Amino acid sequence: MKFAAGLVVPLILAAVGALMLFARREKSEKYFDAFIAGARDGMQTAVKLLPALVALLCAVAMFNASGAAELLARLAAPVCGALGIPPEIIPLLVVRPVSGSASSALAAELFSRVSPDSFAGRCASVILGSSDTALYIIAVYFAAVGIKKTRHTLPAALAVMAVCVLLACTLVRWLY
Repeated sequence: MKFAAGLVVPLILAAVGALMLFARREKSEKYFDAFIAGARDGMQTAVKLLPALVALLCAVAMFNASGAAELLARLAAPVCGALGIPPEIIPLLVVRPVSGSASSALAAELFSRVSPDSFAGRCASVILGSSDTALYIIAVYFAAVGIKKTRHTLPAALAVMAVCVLLACTLVRWLY
């Protein structure tokens, strides 16, 4: 039984590959040719996105290395405390809109200091699961389609992030 289960994925891949090689989409176009054309377009899109991604990663590294994230966290601590947001997660809140990997690293560091089952740990977990990196998404998707003026996108994304944080902490407090 284990041997048969181990063959399921390779057989599916082989069947899809055979279908792509021999079946035709329309009169003359094969699926494999359409797949190759799509892969080529994907590579061209990735090359167009590369400068925006490099600039974003450089800016995130400079933001974290300069200590600006820590300073912003210290300045926001009184306001966040009044809103019921645990002060331990403020660095996570500062970095989350900018970098997903940095916020995951901060969450791991937070879990080593406080228990993942603590109020701060649960708030961090809900926030990481229910929010996304606004600046990264704006940079990548807008660069992919060539939009230069983002208008109200960033303020709207940050407002949604603030609502997400407040709701997450409120729900965790209510359910904790």
